[in-house]
Amino acid sequence: MRIAIIGGGAAGFFAAISCKEHNPNAQVTIFEKTNKLLAKVKVSGGGRCNVTNSCFSISDLSRHYPRGEKFLKKAFSQFYTKHTVEWFESKGVELKREPDNRMFPTTDDSQTIMDCLLNESRRLGVDIQKQSSVNKIEKVQSEFRLEVNDEQLSFDKVIVTSGGSPKAESYEWLRQLGHQIESPVPSLFTFNMPNESIKALMGVVAENASVSIQGTKFKTQGPLLITHWGMSGPAILKLSAFAARELNTRNYEFDIRVNWLGEVNENQLRDKINLEFNDFKKRKISNKNPFQVPSRLWSFLLNKVEIQEEQVWDSLPKKKLNQLINVLLNDTYAVSGKTTFKEEFVTCGGVSLSDIDVKTMESKVCPGLHFAGEVMDIDGVTGGFNFQAAWTTGFVAGKGSRIDVI
Repeated sequence: MRIAIIGGGAAGFFAAISCKEHNPNAQVTIFEKTNKLLAKVKVSGGGRCNVTNSCFSISDLSRHYPRGEKFLKKAFSQFYTKHTVEWFESKGVELKREPDNRMFPTTDDSQTIMDCLLNESRRLGVDIQKQSSVNKIEKVQSEFRLEVNDEQLSFDKVIVTSGGSPKAESYEWLRQLGHQIESPVPSLFTFNMPNESIKALMGVVAENASVSIQGTKFKTQGPLLITHWGMSGPAILKLSAFAARELNTRNYEFDIRVNWLGEVNENQLRDKINLEFNDFKKRKISNKNPFQVPSRLWSFLLNKVEIQEEQVWDSLPKKKLNQLINVLLNDTYAVSGKTTFKEEFVTCGGVSLSDIDVKTMESKVCPGLHFAGEVMDIDGVTGGFNFQAAWTTGFVAGKGSRIDVI
């Protein structure tokens, strides 16, 4: 059996390896249009490669995918984080868990993961063709004919792992084969705030902020990083992913509300102040911050509600206390635009999951054609979840492309 894999990224290599593991006699060829293999693997995690996440509950794991949650929950029954760790360790690559549950190779070098995938592919006899662009694909009876660099090649099965794209036209060839395409829009991006003075605090991290988009139900919680252009960090990136389509319709012009204390509400905050007030009532507000807010941010918020740094807690007017409580729990900022997160771009959109059999990743409208990775309408939040989706769908597609011998 001849199997073509279109795309030399994480999903493509894992699909190729899975093909050979489940059908050793298959002839498997990866076609990569550029001269670079595993490009996203190389830059992921600042060059360390965030392989997966140490979330070992399938139901919890699936909730980290704004698009594809229910689909992946079924696919994870075949291959999920536990299997990913076991697979890499069986190839001699040890992974480590960081405090935020991200998992990296113990070498802290993405080349370790690249070498593992490349070596395993070569060991299994996968043919790897770089600078090989698939310009056309058509199905003639039970055979696929691919035009690769002006040469026509024939295959029994094709696995599409060409990745996500911000351009709808990139999916036109799949639409022509009968597939429904969910329009691509950016996901996982940071927020630009050109008119907000909080940018002066660049580098400050609020460890547990709650952020919501005003006028919607979208809300996330986690570390928030203030940057020289606006805001980033896990809380912002997660929010951008879950609200990706909504923010696109707003042309990335919207307001956010920040609770700098996480999920603390007004009653809880007032109770805390009343309970501990005697401990700090004689101290200057600028010197005594009882809320674990970073010191630079604390000074910024005091200035925002016009509380003098020499002000003593005991003599703080009730009106000013109310303003302080409000800015801690309901701070608002205007967002105008977005910035791509590091060198990585993630899009939501792609081949509709309603066109794909979750058990095999095979197309329901074009039998023999399978999918894996971000070419499908699947995307996860930051933390190793997008790579996990690539490993999972690649494994299932490779396994599902085999021909069972009767």
